[in-house]
Amino acid sequence: MGCLLIAGCNKFQRKKPDATKGVVTGVVYCADTGKPARFATVVLTAAPKEGEKSEQGDPLPAAEITVTDLEGRFRMEAVQPGRYYAFATQDGYLDPALALDPEKLKGLASDRERHLYSIKTWKDNLVDVTVSVRRVAEISLEIQRAAAVTGTVSFDDGSPAIGMRFELFRKTDKGEWTGVGLALMDTWALQATSNSHGGYTLPNLMAGEYTVCTLMPTDTEQAASRVCLGNVFRRKDAKTVKVVTGETVGGVDIVIPLTGLHAVSGLVTALVDGHALGHGTVRLLYADDREPARETDLGDDGSFGFDYVPEGKYILQVTGAQDVEENAAGAEPTGTAVAGTVAAGTEEAAPEQAAPKQATHIYADKEMPVNVLNDMENLTVPLPYVVPAVPATMPAQAGPPAG
Repeated sequence: MGCLLIAGCNKFQRKKPDATKGVVTGVVYCADTGKPARFATVVLTAAPKEGEKSEQGDPLPAAEITVTDLEGRFRMEAVQPGRYYAFATQDGYLDPALALDPEKLKGLASDRERHLYSIKTWKDNLVDVTVSVRRVAEISLEIQRAAAVTGTVSFDDGSPAIGMRFELFRKTDKGEWTGVGLALMDTWALQATSNSHGGYTLPNLMAGEYTVCTLMPTDTEQAASRVCLGNVFRRKDAKTVKVVTGETVGGVDIVIPLTGLHAVSGLVTALVDGHALGHGTVRLLYADDREPARETDLGDDGSFGFDYVPEGKYILQVTGAQDVEENAAGAEPTGTAVAGTVAAGTEEAAPEQAAPKQATHIYADKEMPVNVLNDMENLTVPLPYVVPAVPATMPAQAGPPAG
């Protein structure tokens, strides 16, 4: 699926016949009309193997991709012999990337396990095909009409909220909530945005119960502030909407308040000397149940910031903080010439400069309560240095980096 998200993917290019490989050909139909699926995307994903690695962690990695013609037909030349699963996608019809559970995928240990889970989940929409040398494998695929939700996003002064992104959550068979969509080639699980009138559509959904949240514009989905259906800030407080196969449910509207949102920003430093730590993750958790609210990476200067934070009590959590000290052991470069150059009048290379030594310093994780009632700027979070454990036979490592 990751290949489908970027233009110019090599797998879309037509291949020439190859006598050492096989051919896959066939037709795609729309289940609701019985008509050919014109310009649908057809994907072959190889049967999972031990130790396989998938680009971008794609749970249904594409081995071959093509597009159907005006009769819904397709032909793939020069396909490597082997076993594959074939499926087709088109706007308005079920999309496997929106049927999978991202949280379950994250919990699986390998790409092969993620691939097997995806095949099991999507089995009713897959066709098993075996490709042999100099043989043509002919298959027929059918795509199922999907559900969709539509609505508007506006501010509480009545103006449209333009260019907003969205989060979508679906209730599982166990009554739990899971995110919808996979963030493969960029940072957004869903590609939809609101138009110039604040209108939006979230298509290609399986039947079920959903809740929708709109996201304030920012660099990443994890850092964005959300307002959910029912005009609330937390997913657990949001209203829900139910859809059935092939149904489009409208009126799923969200209103964003213009007041009561604040900025929270600050600096993460080393306790020993106050220097900024440029690597780590900062999160805001709701204080009552530790539900994640926001997440961002530290800037190179140790800074962090969250815009549009609703009033309330939070826990500010910093994890994975570290920095790298160059020439930690006092190593000095040797030689006077640039590495790899030849001194004038000689045939020998000048001595190379010694590579600077580096030491990674790890700092303890930390949490602190934050009660957001207004803008909170210039927060400072000092972290103590963690001295790594060393074997008894090894000399003890030097302490924290000098200021």
